[in-house]
Amino acid sequence: MELLSVNVGRLRAVEHTSAASGLSAVDKQPVAGPVRVFAPGPRGAGASGVEGDEIGDPRFHGGEDRAVSAYAREDLDRWERELGRTLADGAFGENLTTTGLDVNGALIGERWLIGSGAVLEVTGGRVPCSTFQGHLGEQGWVRRFTRAGQPGALLRVIEPGTLRAGDPVRVVHRPDHDVTVALLFRAATLERRLLPRTLVAAPWMESALLKTARKYTEKHGGG
Repeated sequence: MELLSVNVGRLRAVEHTSAASGLSAVDKQPVAGPVRVFAPGPRGAGASGVEGDEIGDPRFHGGEDRAVSAYAREDLDRWERELGRTLADGAFGENLTTTGLDVNGALIGERWLIGSGAVLEVTGGRVPCSTFQGHLGEQGWVRRFTRAGQPGALLRVIEPGTLRAGDPVRVVHRPDHDVTVALLFRAATLERRLLPRTLVAAPWMESALLKTARKYTEKHGGG
């Protein structure tokens, strides 16, 4: 399991964003040298957990439990075949492009040791938006991406450190439940009846998805 690239984005004006600023940093590019990862503070403050990475819409990106995002090169390769186009590392707006790691099968609360002692914890999956669709230029992309059920992971920084391409990735902790990134994503999007089941992962889940799961369960019960 290896880190293929660390990717950062700079804010620029785009037509395909709902952010009040009209800016987005979804267009992320690989960085040649080492990059520091850190806990960026609460969501809404506009901070990424990756040095040099910028946030266009702090309502939905950045903050403690969405500090870093990861996507598997294997999933990018599958989309390349489906879309008939090249997708570079970082093409889906991910900070970390990995290989050999089952990103969508990762458990909520699973911890990865990367680089110089950095420890990242899985908190959920990336929910697609119109900015992502506009960035790729694929009509109906939000629906298509959602149906595929391979969202990639969101992570919080447990131990800060420095990352660079080629760093090994090691899973150092897996919690005692079965809620994966893919399961939580399905529950939050197409199969909301699964939301009560995801609450066993509440201690590790990112706050927006946790709020959704709790609200649904309060209204509909756990069955």
